[in-house]
Amino acid sequence: MIGQVSIAAATAVLGYDLFRDQTWRVSSKKRRLRGMAVAGSAAAGDTAIDLYIDQYWVGRFYNLATGFPLINAHMVALKGNLVPPGATVSAIVADAPTTNPINVILM
Repeated sequence: MIGQVSIAAATAVLGYDLFRDQTWRVSSKKRRLRGMAVAGSAAAGDTAIDLYIDQYWVGRFYNLATGFPLINAHMVALKGNLVPPGATVSAIVADAPTTNPINVILM
């Protein structure tokens, strides 16, 4: 696992980087993104997150459930996107959660 976050809906406004305060968003080692799971807010599908490696857009991910994501049920597989040493991984809110925290697991 690369990291996980839980961000309050009041904080996770449009354009906010959910990984902003995480030390693991940048590493001196090469990494591969294998999957991402998003859950939380009031209803499944009401929140969208854009995943970036520096300025490269990896994709858009929606919350697949309320509550906290389960690795076996909510993980969306990635192609093993390479994150070069020193590159920043960002999760930018594209459609803000309405209520309850938004929770993300990045593998």
